[in-house]
Order: sequence, then C-alpha cells, then structure tokens
Amino acid sequence: MTERGEKRVRRDADHFAVGPSALSWDGDTLVIDIAEISAPLPYPVRGTVRVRPEMIGTTAFALDPDARHRWHPVAPRARVEVEMTHPDVRWSGDGYFDSNFGDEPLEAGFDDWHWARAHLKTDVAVLYEGRRRNGAPFDLALKFDRQGRWHDVAPPPRVVLPRTRWLVARATRADPGSVPRVAKTWIDAPFYARSALDTRLFGESVRAVHESLSLGRFRSPVVQSMLPYRMPRAFW
Repeated sequence: MTERGEKRVRRDADHFAVGPSALSWDGDTLVIDIAEISAPLPYPVRGTVRVRPEMIGTTAFALDPDARHRWHPVAPRARVEVEMTHPDVRWSGDGYFDSNFGDEPLEAGFDDWHWARAHLKTDVAVLYEGRRRNGAPFDLALKFDRQGRWHDVAPPPRVVLPRTRWLVARATRADPGSVPRVAKTWIDAPFYARSALDTRLFGESVRAVHESLSLGRFRSPVVQSMLPYRMPRAFW
C-alpha cells in the first residue's frame, strides 16, 4: 500500500499495476502480486493472492442521491488463496471482493459507515449503513444467491458494539435477542477498524467480517499527518 505517482500506474483491460505490485485477471481468477515495503518498520512484504469468484455481481449501488459514490460487490462469494514468501505464511478460505468508486473523495461525501458481510448456508448477506456528510443516513441490506442475483431484505435491528482502542464507534445489525461478539480485531487504526464478529443473522449463527470507518476522523489534520507513517509515499 505504497502511494506512488501517476507515472508508476499501468493498466489495460486485464491488468492494473502500481509500482511493482499488480493485479491481473486470467478469465476466472484475480491474481494479486504484492511487492511492497512495510511501514513504519521497513521489511519486505512479498506474495500472491488468488481470488476465484464463485459468482460475479453485475450491479453497482449508489450510496448517495446524486450517485457521486458507488459501491460494487464484484464477487460476493469467492475462494481465496494466500501464499506469502515474506513473511512465510499461507492460508485459504471463503472470501469476498468489492469496490468503492466515485466522483469525489469518500471524506467529501460521508462522515462514517459500518459494513458487514457474512456467508450464510446458501446466500451471502451484506449490511451497509452510515451517515452522509450532510447528516442524512443511508443503509442497504442485501442477500446474494449463488448465481450472483441480489435482493433487498429488511435489515435486522441495530446493535452498538464496543469502541476500539482508538475509540472509533462501531455498530452492526443482528437478529432480535442475539448479542454479537467481537471475536478478533485485525485492524485498529485512528479512523478505521476491521474485525471478525460472532453473530446471528437471518436465523443463522455466522462469523461475519465487519468494518467501521470514521471519515470525520480521517479529515482531521492530526490523522492526516499520521498517514505517511503507515502508507509510505514513493517519489520515484
């Protein structure tokens, strides 16, 4: 995740590269080749991630009335294989791939959001909610079947989760009477958290992936001054 100048970006229909790291599509697998230097401690991060979609989502969803921000669940269900050489780790499992894109920076349109994805027995559930910069709320609750078809569902009740160590507010949705538990937090940053939840959704006990993003925090000059220490910027 090194920020680089536009001259280090290359792309065509099936490839996208930023510096030495790249993504390519071979027809049925997204191959992600990683060649980076970590921060703030500089050590090599090398390896390959392969994402094999079980379905392809063809619909992008507008997150605001003017459609300046769109969210596309590209592969709501996928098989993921990770093979790293630096560090020497590997694993595989069920995965998911989505994309946010738009006509302005995210922090210009939103103050915060909370997102969760869970693989059910037959479907994939995705819950998305937040607050736009003007204070208006938004929410989506969707299920995707194994053919990639989606339909709206009524969102379960909202549940407040414990704040992170950086005091980022977290919330999710869960079936009435259930109490979601934060099983593990993988990323705990001043403006962002990604966690695993043990919860119950649509009548099933599931392990969900959850994220909370505070774009109000992200806009802070103090947080902006921290970013180069976690995401280095290359000038070559």
